[in-house]
This record gives sequence, structure tokens and C-alpha cells, in this order.
Amino acid sequence: MGRAALLGLILLLAACGSSQPTVVVGSKNFTEQVILGEVIAQQIERRLHVAVDRKLNLGGTLLAHEALVAGSIDVYPEYTGTALTQILHQPAEKDAKQVFANVQKGYAPLHVQWLPPLGFNDTFAMVMLTKTAQENHITSLSDAAAKPWRLGVGYEFTQRPDGLTGLVQTYGLKIEGEPVVMDLGLLYAALKTDRVDLAAANATDGMLGHPEFVVLNDDKHYFPPYECAIAVREESLQRFPGLKEALAELSGHIDDAAMRRMNEQVDIDHKSPADVARAFLESQK
Repeated sequence: MGRAALLGLILLLAACGSSQPTVVVGSKNFTEQVILGEVIAQQIERRLHVAVDRKLNLGGTLLAHEALVAGSIDVYPEYTGTALTQILHQPAEKDAKQVFANVQKGYAPLHVQWLPPLGFNDTFAMVMLTKTAQENHITSLSDAAAKPWRLGVGYEFTQRPDGLTGLVQTYGLKIEGEPVVMDLGLLYAALKTDRVDLAAANATDGMLGHPEFVVLNDDKHYFPPYECAIAVREESLQRFPGLKEALAELSGHIDDAAMRRMNEQVDIDHKSPADVARAFLESQK
């Protein structure tokens, strides 16, 4: 199904819903986003005691953004570097505070507010098997430029302005053949089964807690900050008194380690995102 058709279906489903005032929480289609969608939804339920409709696993960045702007969802978690480069089409910026300020300003004409970041930076992480890195004496991306690698990437990485093209230019990386494009959740299995040698993963992936994987140092600081924050429609804040305050209680309370732990509980321990989110919120009391 095309992006436009899927967005139309989302709008239709929203229109067919209950007449009861409902906050609609969205997310993109990978583990971390679904967990955060649940955290946001449960936070709203327990603080405001209103109905919450979950539209998680919507798809990629552009679809989630379009759903927010169109009003088929009220709120979803997004990353500052992604919003800056993919949505606002502005150049990558290294200073995290400046990135956040630019994003806040850029979204204002869209009538969308960004709340202060949640507390973690889910930047890209270029990952190898530890044994591969050790055998080739590689600790950084500059080291990796010495020989070609089979690269595994998610669906957006080859097209992003902060993705593959700039990474190759910055480090002089040599890619053997075409990058293997796959779901982000399959990258670690691809490394373990020798399908790829190097993968463009995320810094808060649960698998990175395992010693068999190593993150190569971005020694030239190519990747911009990707602080996660909650984007919410201004109309929704007006429609649901107390929504902004309830969501703001999450700001600054999810650090890198906490997010990595939650991802690991879902991806490796096979717990449900709803249960992981509930446990996290209980721990914050």
C-alpha cells in the first residue's frame, strides 16, 4: 500500500471512531518507537483519565509526520536530527541545543509543539561483530575505511541527507556491492549470519548490550544529535487540558541506558511493549 493510501486509511479509521474525546498516540514502525508510543499512551491514561487510541507501527518518518500534521494522530515521539534533516530539509547541525531550537522554530508554522527531550540520543551507530573488529584492528570509522565492507542498512538510510552518501564522503568508506536494505530489527541477525560485515544501527538498540557487537567510533562526528522528544499538535493541547503537563513529566526521564534496557526487554526477552512501558512508568513513581 502506498504512503498516500495508507494515510487515507488512517484518516478514515479516525473518522469512524467513537464520539468520546480520545487522544490518538502514534509511532513509527520499530521497537523503540512502539515502546515509546506505549509509554506516552499509558502516561496520558494514568494522568488524564481519558480514552487513548493507539496507532502504533504507522510506518516511516514521513508517514508519521503526515499523520500528525493531518490530525489523524495527536502526538508521537520523534528525533531532532531526523526532523531537522528529513522534515525541515535543513543542514545537519552538531550542537544538540541548536538542533532542538531549529526544530521547535521550524515546526511552529505547522502548529506542532516539541516538548523538551526525553533524555536519550538515539544517533546512528555503525556496528560490527566484535571478532571482526578485533581481527581487523578497527575501533573507529576512520579505521574501517581501509578496506571494503558489505553494508546492512534500514529502509531510510540510503536516502537520508544525514545517511549513507555523507557518511561515505566523510570517511572515504568503501562499500562492497549495493547496501543490503532490510528491517532495522534484522541487522544484528545479518551480522551474525555473515550476510553483512557492517550495519547502520541505532545507539539505543537492545542488542548493543551484548559483547559480541561493537559500535565503531564516529571519530569525525558525522552524525548529528538525534535527541528523542514528543511532538504534539497545538490543537490537541487546547482540546485536552493538562495534556502538555502530563507529557512534560516524561522529559529528561529516559536516558540512553534506560531506553536500551527497554528495547532489550522487548527484542531479546520477548516482553510486550505495553508491559515494558508499564514497568518503566511504575519505576518513575
